[in-house]
Amino acid sequence: HVQLVESGGGSVQAGGSLRLSCTASVSTYARYCLAWFRQAPGKQREGIASIDSTGGTSYADSVKGRFTVSQDAARNTLYLEMDSLKPDDTGMYYCAADDTGYCIDGFFPESDFGFWGQGTQVTVS
Repeated sequence: HVQLVESGGGSVQAGGSLRLSCTASVSTYARYCLAWFRQAPGKQREGIASIDSTGGTSYADSVKGRFTVSQDAARNTLYLEMDSLKPDDTGMYYCAADDTGYCIDGFFPESDFGFWGQGTQVTVS
């Protein structure tokens, strides 16, 4: 059973940057598919980035080239570096873990992820 805790959200002006962190209660390195999802006000939650057990990454078109997902094995921490932020990036950001270790390239089915954090709010104005 994995517990995930996000941090790093906040308010930023358009064009700015933020780095989100997601710390896991157990080692997830090389074992889990880890992903970031977000939910904008009034919209469905969407997957935006993932990193699989081999370190391979995948991004939604809406964030490709602006966001970077990475992980620090020693700290059991997943990161999302967000640059060139836009008001459309506003929302609650969640990290999630899939213990199969396998991520589907360009596709982020919520049902595959059995472990979720509580979310951290990002507001871009």
